[in-house]
Order: sequence, then structure tokens, then C-alpha cells
Amino acid sequence: MGVKKTTKKSGRKRIEFTFHAPGATEVMIFGDFNKWNGKKHRMKKGSLGVWKKTLVLAPGTYEYKYRVDGKWQEDPTTLHSRLNPFGTYNNLLTVK
Repeated sequence: MGVKKTTKKSGRKRIEFTFHAPGATEVMIFGDFNKWNGKKHRMKKGSLGVWKKTLVLAPGTYEYKYRVDGKWQEDPTTLHSRLNPFGTYNNLLTVK
């Protein structure tokens, strides 16, 4: 689970986000890359309850978070996070 990176010729990278939530009915990913509008990036449920969404991102550092059935969730597989203004944490992803 977590984040998988693949490089494209343009320097942008294909990033696959995954989140394990077998009982969920909706999972969205919010972040700097979509101006925190998760409706743009609804994830699709795959086998064994793993939700996936692939995005193409330019190099940089991004904050992101999942919303699972209306509740904020951190990525349990990420090693880096940052305190946000609401007193919770956002995950950090660096694309090189």
C-alpha cells in the first residue's frame, strides 16, 4: 500500500496512490496537487479492498491526505508528515 512512482519522459512522474479500506464505500485523495479538492480524484476500489488512483505530478513536495467515507485518514505507510493548521497531520510526498 502507499505510493508507487514511475518516471515519464517529460520529467513528470506517474504516482500510484493506494489505500487499504475493504469496508469503505468511498475514498478520495486530497492534496496540494488538486487544491484540496478530492472530488477531482476519487479512488477506485480494486481487489481485496485496495483503493487506487494514479496521478501524473511534476517534481516537488506535496502534502496529501485521504478521506474515507467522510473521515480524514493519514497514509499509514508514509514516513514523512507535517502538522497542518487544524492540529492534525498531512502526509508528505516528494517527487524528484
